[in-house]
Amino acid sequence: MTKWPLMHNNITEDDADALIAFLKQKPLPILTNHKKVREFEEAWSKWLGVKYSVFVNSGSSANIITLAIVAKLKGYDKPEILVSPLNWVSDISAIFHAGLVPTFCDINLKTLAMDEDEVVKKISPQTSAVLLTHILGYNGLTEKIHFTCMDRDVMLIEDCCESHGATYKHMKVGSIGEISNFSFYYAHHMTSIEGGMICTNDPQIYQLARVYRSHGMLRECDDKEYVEDTAKPYADLNKDFIFMANAYNMRSTELNAVLALNQLPRLDENNLIRKNNLNLFLNNLDSKKYYTDFNRGGNSNYAFTLLLRDKDFEFRDKIETALRENGIEFRRGMSGGGNQLRQPYMPKYYGISEQFLNYPNVEHVHHFGWYIGNYPELASVDIFKLTELLNKI
Repeated sequence: MTKWPLMHNNITEDDADALIAFLKQKPLPILTNHKKVREFEEAWSKWLGVKYSVFVNSGSSANIITLAIVAKLKGYDKPEILVSPLNWVSDISAIFHAGLVPTFCDINLKTLAMDEDEVVKKISPQTSAVLLTHILGYNGLTEKIHFTCMDRDVMLIEDCCESHGATYKHMKVGSIGEISNFSFYYAHHMTSIEGGMICTNDPQIYQLARVYRSHGMLRECDDKEYVEDTAKPYADLNKDFIFMANAYNMRSTELNAVLALNQLPRLDENNLIRKNNLNLFLNNLDSKKYYTDFNRGGNSNYAFTLLLRDKDFEFRDKIETALRENGIEFRRGMSGGGNQLRQPYMPKYYGISEQFLNYPNVEHVHHFGWYIGNYPELASVDIFKLTELLNKI
């Protein structure tokens, strides 16, 4: 029996009661994408500080829609997307699905996100967007990345699936780029069990996201003038069934929205606890053995980041043995299991052999980094016990 799982009690009795109350209404309310979905989209936009949000069925779907929009707006002339190999699979696969090409950048260990100098060096006339993933609650955005994207007319996409509430210059991550993605998977900062969000301040991107979420149907756009103008060349089609893209159904449901609406009011308080937990964890680790120099400013930690300072496979194996023996669940490689360039799906698209070795910081995290569950219910005494265990190895 695991004593320290990756996630604990992320859905409360109060959340369940809210869902039950919703289902007990007479007559039974519409359960598919309807009023509660729109209510959550508006509440999330207000919390994040953006104009528009589109609720979808997962963070992965948010990635797919976002890259499809980038391809439509820019990608046919500028097919390159800058991205880190330290990522979840859906960030990379969404690039391929959109017919775009990833250009990989190594990371900065302080943020676990793309290194700013790598980004500046690798932006080319063929670059349409920088896909910046904020890893495990750390802000990965820097002034150099931000202003370089603006100066070179490159879209900034923020993947915030693990970083709800992290900040850059006192602005929440996800409110800075042209598009941002969030996930409400069960184990994340807040949950709708499954679910994701696409956020933007751009009305065109917003309308495209609504259309792409629902089979590419024009009728999903809520700009009536645009719908009428777009439909005119297609007089032979039923206006209710004009498909503007070969898209899919990525809608969420009213049930997911009810859960998310009930969780959102406690998100900020829980994030503060998570942040304090992370500081307690890193401050008590042996900094000679473990890397503790992460940029913690503005973090909303999703999981404790454990990283060896030195390359040592024997020491790594001792750590994993100790964690298992003490019932502490962990994931090696941090986000997405480490270096995506090592994954078996990659050669089909990228034609690589040993290219994963070109990203030494990603490789270090791949072999010598882990994450361990951090959640509001953790007691300080247990965090001290964990660091004591790790320091004794």
